[in-house]
Amino acid sequence: MSIEFNATKRTLQGTGASRRLRNAGRFPGIVYGADKAPLAVEFDHNELYHLLRQEAFHSSVLTMNLEGAKETVILRDVQRHPFRQLVLHIDLQRVDATHKIHTKIPFHFVNADMAPGVKLHGGIISHVLNELDVKCLPGNLPEFIEVDLKDLDVGHSIHVSQLKLPNGVEANLHKGEDPVVAALAIPRGALAQEAADAEAAAPAAADKK
Repeated sequence: MSIEFNATKRTLQGTGASRRLRNAGRFPGIVYGADKAPLAVEFDHNELYHLLRQEAFHSSVLTMNLEGAKETVILRDVQRHPFRQLVLHIDLQRVDATHKIHTKIPFHFVNADMAPGVKLHGGIISHVLNELDVKCLPGNLPEFIEVDLKDLDVGHSIHVSQLKLPNGVEANLHKGEDPVVAALAIPRGALAQEAADAEAAAPAAADKK
């Protein structure tokens, strides 16, 4: 998925200048990396606000059109107003097609309704992690990583080492680390009901004998 947006160079900086930008329907940001000096930029608020609502905008290599010159970047940080629907500032990092980048990719969990622990035992799947820190070349960066839950049973879990990562993508983990991504357990109420059903069934089985 290709995402492109517009930016212009920002000449005035400081709190007052940023306030005037926001009053004019724009907001400030910064672009850095790729052995170039950091550059202060500004964006149209409506354009970026709607793009930021897309999951892919947070985990894709983006194209920034800076006054006609295009640069490839990834989103590094977003500052939002605490209660108003306003973007206050964003940080972007330039990327080089020949150098690996580190970023976080969201998980997409699928086939939860097919898991034996859910179908047969009424279990509940908990998402322990919702994203994974990865490293890869910009051209290999996926929008998401799929986590297939169809074989998950009671008391079992899925670890990062069990995921099928796209070609060229590595999990960025410490040596020996293998965190849990998802786990399945039976709620206490369901366990109590199973025990009660088993206890009720015991006398009936004895009578038949």
